Amino acid sequence: MLAAIPFPPITPDVFSLDLFGHTFALRWYALAYLVGLVLGWLVIRRLTERPALWPGDQAPMPPARVEDLLTYIILGVLLGGRLGYVLFYQPGQYLAYPGDILKIWEGGMSFHGGFLGVLVAGLWFCRRNGFPPMQVSDAMAAVAPIGLFLGRIANFINAELWGRPTDLPWGVIFPGEAAQACPGMLALPGLCARHPSQLYEAGLEGLVLGLILWLLIRGGALKRPGLVTGVFLTGYALARLTVELVRQADAQYITPENPLGHVIGGAVWGLSMGQLLSLPMLAAGLWFIARARRTPT
Repeated sequence: MLAAIPFPPITPDVFSLDLFGHTFALRWYALAYLVGLVLGWLVIRRLTERPALWPGDQAPMPPARVEDLLTYIILGVLLGGRLGYVLFYQPGQYLAYPGDILKIWEGGMSFHGGFLGVLVAGLWFCRRNGFPPMQVSDAMAAVAPIGLFLGRIANFINAELWGRPTDLPWGVIFPGEAAQACPGMLALPGLCARHPSQLYEAGLEGLVLGLILWLLIRGGALKRPGLVTGVFLTGYALARLTVELVRQADAQYITPENPLGHVIGGAVWGLSMGQLLSLPMLAAGLWFIARARRTPT
């Protein structure tokens, strides 16, 4: 028998309550979003309280306005993340059942869609208030790894977005019929081990990228508008491009109602959808870095 790690006995719900004939539950996925947004708000507020970090020793906005920015970010994350998931990964499913688009509590959020949503929301916020968009973008990029780390941990707890079958000793035996479908693998029935790709992403996109950004900010990176944004985009894209090599393509979304899953969930030109969507981020990140490096401090 191959060495593997059994999936821990955890459920997607933090707790649930039965009140008045209805069950109310707080899911780890929702808690990850809430905690990530609150921590991001606190960190951005702290950054704006230190004007010496910014160009001309002037923060891009008053600390009190960070709460307003948080409102825009929440809208961008929820609307962009959900619509991105619908359009990028399961268009056929939601065209057949459009009412399911609103069922965010059942899961299904796209990082790339959420990124675009936050981008639009941030630009709108800056335009309405006359704040420098590139510096506000740097502030948001600085805290993005917090949400990415917590979100990937929630993906692991939900036993979703797992990796391809593996015989490595840290492979995890995820529950569910789809996770146990390992054709060609030397595994006993019900004991198919897979890469814990959610944890790989939590480490790279969250911990490693967050540490790099923190060190850059300590070294004065915020003095060059766009540098932190560029490093975040580049780092995320490289992490995603790498982990997608062992992440299972979203073939579990191929259903009679979602025939496009063969294209959306599988490979296109030898690249997964996550890799395809990361390539523009990589190009934009490198451009922002080059542009920021030419900016005098």
